[in-house]
Amino acid sequence: MKIAVIDGQGGGIGKHITEKLRKELGADIEIVALGTNSVATSMMLRAGANEGATGESAIVYTVDEVDVITGTLSLLVANSMLGEFTPAMAAAVSQSKALKMLLPIGRNRVEIIGVQQEPLPHLIDMLVKSLKKNKEVGVNV
Repeated sequence: MKIAVIDGQGGGIGKHITEKLRKELGADIEIVALGTNSVATSMMLRAGANEGATGESAIVYTVDEVDVITGTLSLLVANSMLGEFTPAMAAAVSQSKALKMLLPIGRNRVEIIGVQQEPLPHLIDMLVKSLKKNKEVGVNV
């Protein structure tokens, strides 16, 4: 399973997702850190990603090469992350055939009705649990 973790700005959320994925799913998954900037990519690489790339071109290209895309809801919103996430990036993520497992957080003026507010660590735990379940039952993601 090849998982892209996408983040921007300081890379803190991507770092936490990467750490938890590596801890819970082990070395048999490939984690690709995709940052909107080099700081975010570096944080995810230090957290255990196998490889990383930075910028619009890297994100647009790589989202079609992975099985799963993780990050926040901001990945579907053009000009989110204070403008770091470009319309081309949002389009590439939304059009990718990869399974998108997104955390319902972000400051992008989008609210998902019916979703409970949860602290970030709880959301990441839910993400990892769902990925483990898919992996265990052999779901081709």
